[in-house]
Amino acid sequence: MGIVEEAHNVKILGSGEKTIVLGHGFGTDQSAWKHLVPHLVDEYRVILYDNMGSGPTNPDYFDFERYSTLEGYAYDLLAILEEYQVHKCIFVGHSLSSMTGAIASIFRPDFFHKIVMISASPRFINTDDYCGGFEQENIEQLCSAMESNYKSWCSGFAPLVVGGDMDSVAVQEFSRTLFSMRPDIALSVFRTIFTFDLRHFLSRVTVPVHIIQSSKDLAVPVTVAEYLHQNLGGKSIVEIMSTEGHLPHFSAPEITIPVLIRHIKHDIMDDA
Repeated sequence: MGIVEEAHNVKILGSGEKTIVLGHGFGTDQSAWKHLVPHLVDEYRVILYDNMGSGPTNPDYFDFERYSTLEGYAYDLLAILEEYQVHKCIFVGHSLSSMTGAIASIFRPDFFHKIVMISASPRFINTDDYCGGFEQENIEQLCSAMESNYKSWCSGFAPLVVGGDMDSVAVQEFSRTLFSMRPDIALSVFRTIFTFDLRHFLSRVTVPVHIIQSSKDLAVPVTVAEYLHQNLGGKSIVEIMSTEGHLPHFSAPEITIPVLIRHIKHDIMDDA
């Protein structure tokens, strides 16, 4: 087993001519794609991996400096694509990984046929002319709560982000994967995500981008999807789904999976 494969728990399923790479978001791992994968393996080669710092990865491999910016995650993604000789993949990324894919595509656009983003945001904190959804003090309060009692924070954060009560299967599963992260690593990743500003990168993303968004997402206002659409450097298209929460592929698969499959199969038309 190679270093990249071991570090990221890389799994390859299916054997189609086209390759789909699935990147998960904060607090989850590759199991978040369990509703989507069965619909892909008969037609595509599917690559799954865990972001460094997620529960199933070895915490000793987590470099706090490397992962203080999204470039660290982007370099990891490029290393995986190089290791498995992937070119012109369809990259499906959720939240953190959607922006990781965008940055990686700036470095190596030849590796990407297109990017499908779910619940993506280039910046979570509001400015005078941009609505990211949070004020700086909101983030500081969340970080303080994480530091004081991580398990309690997970229990409160999960239903807010997923949308739904604590008894729902999706909330329980997200709580489990969130709590499986080492607390100091979770805090570091959380700070990186919620304090980055990637708006200046967007014009340099030239591969086609499909932007998928819940109509009600506590973490990402609908206006952010339109902001991405207006500022990306290549072709893009937006679809707002009638779903609630930041993890619709996880919490509302009956709505989200058909939408994702459609965007995976069909490219953006020139007049889009």
